[in-house]
Amino acid sequence: MEEVVGTRGVRVVTLNLWGQHGEWDERRSVLAEGLRGLNADVLAFQEAVVVDGYDQAADLLGAGYHIVHHGGRMEDGSGLSIASRWPLGEVREGASRVTTRSGPSEVAVAEILAPDPLGKTLLFAHHDGAWQLGYERERELQAAAAARFVEGLAGEREARHVVLAGDFNAAPDSAGVRFWTGRQSLDGTSVCYRDAWESIHPGEEGYTFSPRNPLVRGGEWAMEEGRRIDYVMVRCGDYGPTLDVASCERIFDEPVDSVWASDHFGIAADLAIPSR
Repeated sequence: MEEVVGTRGVRVVTLNLWGQHGEWDERRSVLAEGLRGLNADVLAFQEAVVVDGYDQAADLLGAGYHIVHHGGRMEDGSGLSIASRWPLGEVREGASRVTTRSGPSEVAVAEILAPDPLGKTLLFAHHDGAWQLGYERERELQAAAAARFVEGLAGEREARHVVLAGDFNAAPDSAGVRFWTGRQSLDGTSVCYRDAWESIHPGEEGYTFSPRNPLVRGGEWAMEEGRRIDYVMVRCGDYGPTLDVASCERIFDEPVDSVWASDHFGIAADLAIPSR
């Protein structure tokens, strides 16, 4: 991917790190080299491990990033993390248990103190949906709750730009993703975000959880057929997104010396302030 020119844009990455599962030493080398080569500005990590004496996101990224970790981590320390090349302002978290059978839904919104012309008007929202195949109702309710939380903070901060990223665990034709992209309402509310992958690759499947990856078929998902479930999105105003999607590509979607970085492929998107 080519660099976004100057500070008129932001490179956003989302990636499920898969904790320290599998052949971690080999995966770590591939992830660290790949992530540092991407030179991302803001990153959303899922299944990132934080335990006493070890921070997986910091380990992989190296120096030069400000990192915050969501609450509600698993017993092994894995959970959601946000990293930013630029300083972070206030970070707010929301958690809601939408049904009795699902765990709390996590969303975090970080104020990114980017240089002008982005300035203090950029909010980065990190959302993660229920992973179970039969939990689309939960994903719908989680999406609606997360959207309300983000909208409240965007209005409070008078944010010009909101970028949303994460592992939604839902395909593009699901109700939850249709809700995020403005194609339907849910639970009495509606929003509209531009899907970066769809903008650059209309009609392409772009699976980020794929049976082509042996870490998927070799684990608990032996019957997986492939889905696009990881996203970078830009919030829209009345007439469209506030940032142009300049590029969007999958990352870590091929092995390096037979080593696959994670069981997910990631997404990297370059978002630019419109020249018009």
